[in-house]
Amino acid sequence: MHRRVRSALKHFSTAGLLLGTLLFAFSLTPSLLPRPTYAQGIVSGLSFSAGYALGFIAHWLWDYLQLPRPRTHIERIIKLSAAGICTLIAAVFLWQASAWQNRIRDLMGLEEVSGIRAISIGLIALTLFALLWLLVKLFRLTFRFLARKMRRFVPHRISNLLGVIAAAALFWSVIDGVIFTLALRAADNSFQQIDALILDDLPPPTDPMKTGSEHSLISWEALGGRGRRFVSQGPSAADIGAFMDTEDVAMDPVRVYIGLGAADTPAERAQLALEELQRVGAFERSVMVLATPTGRGWVDPAALNTVEYLHRGDIATATVQYSYLPSHLALLVEGEYGAENARALFTTVYEYWSGLPENERPRLYLHGLSLGSLNSDLSFDFYDIIDDPFHGALWSGPPFRSDTWRTVTQERDAGSPSWLPTFRDGAVVRFMNQYQGLDATYGDWGDFRIAYLQYGSDPITFFEPRILYREPEWMREPRAPDVLPELRWYPVVTMLQLLGDLAVGRAPPGYGHTIAAEHYFDAWVTLTEPNGWSEEELARLREYFRQAR
Repeated sequence: MHRRVRSALKHFSTAGLLLGTLLFAFSLTPSLLPRPTYAQGIVSGLSFSAGYALGFIAHWLWDYLQLPRPRTHIERIIKLSAAGICTLIAAVFLWQASAWQNRIRDLMGLEEVSGIRAISIGLIALTLFALLWLLVKLFRLTFRFLARKMRRFVPHRISNLLGVIAAAALFWSVIDGVIFTLALRAADNSFQQIDALILDDLPPPTDPMKTGSEHSLISWEALGGRGRRFVSQGPSAADIGAFMDTEDVAMDPVRVYIGLGAADTPAERAQLALEELQRVGAFERSVMVLATPTGRGWVDPAALNTVEYLHRGDIATATVQYSYLPSHLALLVEGEYGAENARALFTTVYEYWSGLPENERPRLYLHGLSLGSLNSDLSFDFYDIIDDPFHGALWSGPPFRSDTWRTVTQERDAGSPSWLPTFRDGAVVRFMNQYQGLDATYGDWGDFRIAYLQYGSDPITFFEPRILYREPEWMREPRAPDVLPELRWYPVVTMLQLLGDLAVGRAPPGYGHTIAAEHYFDAWVTLTEPNGWSEEELARLREYFRQAR
């Protein structure tokens, strides 16, 4: 048995195993969000695989450069010592993993977990490592086969280089052109079928002024599942009036939604949205919001319900769907299409809105969450609106790829943290989180306003590719209050942890990427400054939304 184990271990790199074990231990440390067992297993497996690859490459490079190696007995002592240290570190980190996860959960008001499932995490990590190891072995066999065939025509070193290039091209074509494409096509078809489902508890509206009714330009079926919920589940005049103890001043908010199947092109869908807005008298309201949805066409109800109550229903909202896929897939394969769709809606509505008399048109705002925030930001050009600007934008949970967000954060005023920056004394752009509003420690806010609502624990906002090799600014002191002080930066590992948080991380409202209704409420109050509310009434309405969620 001892000889068999030694024989099996000869197929693996000792340096790779040691470094892999070390990165595996680091992967158990806390990140921004609580991680379920399967996600922790995947992150740990990728970390171990990355450490093994780095150790293998370093050992190969050492031998290739013919650098001196210690004597056999000294090398054996070094390996045994390193193995013992790495194993001890892994054991200590496994023992501490539950406490770290519970610290995050306690910070976010979640129940504690009973214990870390070390065996499950280990099995998932080893299975993932084995699959990746077999894939590398297959790549190596392919490369060697192609290189041997090419040696008949070219020298040895050139054939090796061409073999690597040919094998890489072959693997990439299979992964990208076959596996990835088929998976995306299957996902798109599946989400399209889900979107087309009509729930029995959502009948078509009977009010002719509602989108999806018999009098509407968009059929109930063409709205899709997200659109049907959007137009039917918002507050009514009776709901708003009941809270205000009077129904005379409340109105039914206008909600217009154009499903992806309602028209063939972004321009046609935008024109359809404009015609529907005109039909229902949306431009006669006091406030209008162009809400860019997430990938699957979802608009956060908390964002709209709060602003509709604040303006007593005297508000219209328009949304146009551009994808059936979740945001991370839509960003990957349909990024430009989402921006094109948002630009078409804004341009079409803005051209009509700007042609109306200033005292007879609604105040115009933009809104977007996550990918919707990114595409909403790309929907207009400052040079096109500078002579007649709209009134403002509320962008929540902005992705790290947002150019405006990244530029403003990098050029923030000295002394302000990257997770809550101050930009030019808040004259145009302001930031808020769950602890500080848009009206804190700023100067005067102009007529054109951009507001960012973000949490320090949001991995979609604060992920960046450079975290692979460099500690990000938001991890330095002072940290956001919703980020654990135990969070440490480790090369490679921290990037994998945040990718796990980004993909499967879940947080309660007020943390991570889940925006709480009361924080939307605070943002809309400062951004739009609704009339006729006392401080006591605003406090009561805010508490109403806090209790409701």
